[in-house]
Order: sequence, then C-alpha cells, then structure tokens
Amino acid sequence: MRSHLEFRSGALCDPPGTALPGELLARQLVLGLPAHGYRIRTAVAEDWGWCVALENPGFALWIGCGALAACDDGHLCFIHPSKPRVWRWLGRVDASETVERLAGALESCVLRSGVAHHLRWWSEDEVKAGR
Repeated sequence: MRSHLEFRSGALCDPPGTALPGELLARQLVLGLPAHGYRIRTAVAEDWGWCVALENPGFALWIGCGALAACDDGHLCFIHPSKPRVWRWLGRVDASETVERLAGALESCVLRSGVAHHLRWWSEDEVKAGR
C-alpha cells in the first residue's frame, strides 16, 4: 500500500526562517485535492511539519507534509493511516482502498505542480523502518 511519497522540488521549499517545513506543500495540496473529490477539514502546523486533514466518515485520514533530511530540496508526504487496517469501536476497518485512492490523488497533485521531480514511493519495509 502506498503511503509515503518522497520527491524533490526547490520551488516548494519554504523560505528561510520558516519555523516548520512543508507549509508551501500543504497549501498546494489544499488547493489541489478538492479537484479529486476531497474536502479539506483543516491544514495545521505540527511539531514535525504540516498536517492536511481530510473529511472521511470511516476513520481519521490526513497527509503529513515535511522535509526530507537527505537533501536540501527534499520533501516527504505521508498518508495516515499507513497500514491497511485501522481499529474502530466495532473492530477493524479496511483502509487500503481509501488510502490507495488518496495516494493517487496526492501523486497527481505533486506532479501537477510542475515543479516536482524524482518522485518515489517508499516500500513497506522502508515505512516500517522509518527509513
């Protein structure tokens, strides 16, 4: 299941002095995801970057936007949940189809920005290891 997308883009880097990475990227997603049928609940700063929360009736669904430490112009988007099943009050819910659909929309938004390159989805082993 695709949940972690890394890519490079100097144009989406936040200006120097910005407290948290990922704000420009989060704004790009807030503008682009509604074209794929998603309603944005909120976009907020977190201690690790930015969180774009989406309306989803079955379970919490959001995309984290942050910097990829390996390079100056690196970005990482990660979808929550990143596992195929999530716990709800009455048991487990299959999230894989919802996450995969969001992964396609995320990739499309990043590509449509016209400024992203070297897109790569992490393998499940990389996700588990926290790469």
